[in-house]
Amino acid sequence: MIALEGLDGVGKTTQARRLAAALQACSQRVVLTHEPTEGCYGQQLRQLLRQGRQALSPTQELALFTADRRQHVSQVILPHLNAGDVVITDRYYYSSMAYQGARGLEVLEIQRQNEDFAPIPNLVVILTLPLDQILERLACRGSHAWDAYEQADYLVRVAEIYDRLSGPQVVRLDTQRPPETVHQNLMSLVWPLIQ
Repeated sequence: MIALEGLDGVGKTTQARRLAAALQACSQRVVLTHEPTEGCYGQQLRQLLRQGRQALSPTQELALFTADRRQHVSQVILPHLNAGDVVITDRYYYSSMAYQGARGLEVLEIQRQNEDFAPIPNLVVILTLPLDQILERLACRGSHAWDAYEQADYLVRVAEIYDRLSGPQVVRLDTQRPPETVHQNLMSLVWPLIQ
């Protein structure tokens, strides 16, 4: 299982798709998934987050993400892992640690609650990019409804938590390089796990 993590705008979705395609081209059975999911909790989350993070308290937000993840783990992740498939997820519980942690919830408690039911990935790749470049990408998307200064302050806190996440399965990958170079670097991390 491989989880791609990082702030919005770092290229997670692009790299997840490239990774899945490359592994499939090498005859690997791959499932590409994401959080929030398309399930009932994930759809509710997406709708509420479009209104801005203030639409939910940190505790409510975490409860919805956790419910969505429980469903994701039981219906998608575990069945495919048990079948021997490679599961690539664009976000996982590390996102809850960073994003809800940045809203004041206890990061290690979020981790503990999730690891009670969610399998620990074999590899967690935290994609990184300087905050000014992230804000520029997000501004081009026009996808965030709240004030740019508030957003920047919040994203700084999220980035600080991502910077502190560690473990034998956690690595960081700089996405300032061209997407193809980032993909090659990602493949060099993944390939030893697949063989």
